[in-house]
Amino acid sequence: MLILNTLAPVFLLVALGAAMQRSGFVSASFLKEANRVTYWLGLPALLFSQLAGSFHEAAGAKVMLGAMFYATLASIVVGYLIAWAMRVPEAAAGTFVQGAFRGNLAFVGLPIIFTLPDTPLGGGLTARSAAVITVAPMMVFYNVAGVVVLLLSQHPLSWKMVRPFLKQLATTPPLLATLAGVTFAVMGWKLPASVDKTFASLGEMALPLGLLGVGGSIITSRLGGAWRRPLASALVKTVVSPVLGWGVGRWMGLGALELKMVMILMACPTAIVSYTMAIEMKGDEAIASGAIVLSVLTSMVALATVIGVF
Repeated sequence: MLILNTLAPVFLLVALGAAMQRSGFVSASFLKEANRVTYWLGLPALLFSQLAGSFHEAAGAKVMLGAMFYATLASIVVGYLIAWAMRVPEAAAGTFVQGAFRGNLAFVGLPIIFTLPDTPLGGGLTARSAAVITVAPMMVFYNVAGVVVLLLSQHPLSWKMVRPFLKQLATTPPLLATLAGVTFAVMGWKLPASVDKTFASLGEMALPLGLLGVGGSIITSRLGGAWRRPLASALVKTVVSPVLGWGVGRWMGLGALELKMVMILMACPTAIVSYTMAIEMKGDEAIASGAIVLSVLTSMVALATVIGVF
């Protein structure tokens, strides 16, 4: 029952988004535009409001963040090794690796954790605030690492990478919201009550609307007959990554709840934004879209295992 109550609210919204897109209840562009609203407004508002209110207690989540960071680095290494073993072309290797490590933390990971009891943790944090404090800098890292692996597929490591790298970072709303939230917390600033409530409302919109967008994107993604490489990328993301998270978390001494949250975040499906980045940076469209679709399916099994066993 715990597994059903935790995962059903998330994946039913994904299924609803897919059904809305498939049936024509919404236009082909509606969920895409809704996803843009979420990415540019809802998610930044959620990150900003959560960080501005709880970042002063961020030390309580530093071990969780460290475990996520080192486990993700290990996933990148595994992704490259499997890409080499499967003879993935060099131009497509970055897309394969991005699909293997870049999880949908905001639109899948956080909603799942938010369905769990908001248990107090050490350092004055609760489970939900610790999750947000962990997710925000990891999304920054995902953006940095995603740009790097995609650029390395197209260009040798050189100073020519700096300009597109900085441009991508400077136009990433979650990154800007993270920096703004941290700045407000460190400076001790407070938003006017009316503005704070507006940000809170936008943040509440982000997670359900984002899940509907995930479902719609699954319908519009094209998998085709080339499924082996996307499946391999998806399995690294949803099976290998949580195992690595468990190993690193145990090694770093995480408590049971923190370890479970790390494994949930590591088992999330590949982020939808990885497809957009791969296309804009001349990656492999089939691997990018296929990894997203297949990782949603494999993540259901992985997440159910994490929630039911740990």
